[in-house]
Amino acid sequence: MNDQSAGKPRGGVLTWALWGAAAIGVAAVVYIIAQSSTKPVAQGPAGTSGAVATAPQTHDVAKKLEHPADGSAPPAYVFFDDKGKKLTAADFKGKVVVMNLWATWCAPCKLEMPTLAKLAQAYAGQPVAVVAVSIDKADALEQAKAFIAGNAPLAFYNDPDAKLPWALKPPANGMPTTIILGKDGLERGRISGEAEWSGAGAKATIDRILAQS
Repeated sequence: MNDQSAGKPRGGVLTWALWGAAAIGVAAVVYIIAQSSTKPVAQGPAGTSGAVATAPQTHDVAKKLEHPADGSAPPAYVFFDDKGKKLTAADFKGKVVVMNLWATWCAPCKLEMPTLAKLAQAYAGQPVAVVAVSIDKADALEQAKAFIAGNAPLAFYNDPDAKLPWALKPPANGMPTTIILGKDGLERGRISGEAEWSGAGAKATIDRILAQS
């Protein structure tokens, strides 16, 4: 996902739009849906018509990693497991946590989910937790549960109020967003948009954070 439309950067506008959307409830979900489905638009040179080719977007985790030396604590925001138990990111302290925020209406989220499942498989028995948190509302809950069930060994987690993206500092740019926490519980980086979590870049990133914390 790229915060770019009609060839113009939208970074500053996006930050304020997120906070504004958070303040008006339902509009927040509408905004995230728009961001998750938007692709960069290529335009020709000034005064010409037609599109020009754009560089392909990389999905390599090592290349997309943002805030690699952040070190900030995650929000003490409550989400739920499949049995309704209340959890926060702090409950996973002691493990490297790959916390993925996703939704059934987000196509890139669903595309990358099988690679997150492969990541979880690759680190089975090691102190690594892949925590995929759905921000789907109640009317899509069963659909979200069924989707995760098809991506074993991932477990189902849900944020029914869909406010976790704004609880992050800085707030998420859209869906999917993935936060990586060290074993000390502090942020070690994040990915905005779809990524290839079963690739060499992901393994190198997780191995490095495992060695650090």
